Amino acid sequence: MPKDLDELYLQYMKDVYRYLLFLCNDHYTAEDLVQDTFTRAYMYLEQFNGEKVKPWLLRVAHNAFIDYTRKAKRITVREDQFFLSRLEHGDTPEQRMLQQERLSELGRAIAALPEKQKQAVLLSDWQELTYQEGADVMGISLSHFKILLYRGRQSLRQSRKEGMEL
Repeated sequence: MPKDLDELYLQYMKDVYRYLLFLCNDHYTAEDLVQDTFTRAYMYLEQFNGEKVKPWLLRVAHNAFIDYTRKAKRITVREDQFFLSRLEHGDTPEQRMLQQERLSELGRAIAALPEKQKQAVLLSDWQELTYQEGADVMGISLSHFKILLYRGRQSLRQSRKEGMEL
C-alpha cells in the first residue's frame, strides 16, 4: 500500500480515470467520478484489508459509477455515446488519423456491447486485471466473468470481421 493518499492518487488516477471514461463515455463525468472514487477510498481506507490496491480502487470506482448511474436514471435518460481521448504518438499525421479511425471503430464496437460484457472486456483487456480481480470488481463469480469476457471478445471479433467485409 502506498504511504499516503497523494501517492495513491498519483499512481492510480490515470487507470481509474480511463476505466470510468469507458464506462460513462463522458470526460467530465469521469473526472467527477475519479474524485468521488478517491474520496470514498480515503473514507474507507481502514476497511482496506491488504489486497492489491488497483483492483480495490477499481471496485470503489465501479461502485461510484453504479451509484451515479442509478441517480442519473432518476433524472434523465442519456444516449449511449463513446468518447476516446487522443493518444500522443510521434507518428505522421496520416498514421495518427488511421489509428484514431481504428480506435473510434473499436470504441463504437465496445460501446455497442451489453453493459456487463463491456465492463468485463475493459477490466481484463484495458485495465489488465486478472480474471479473478475483474470478477471481484464486478461482484460476480469467476466463471460468469469468463463467460461475459468470452462473449464480449467474440462480439468484437465479429464486428471487426464485418467491418473488413464492407
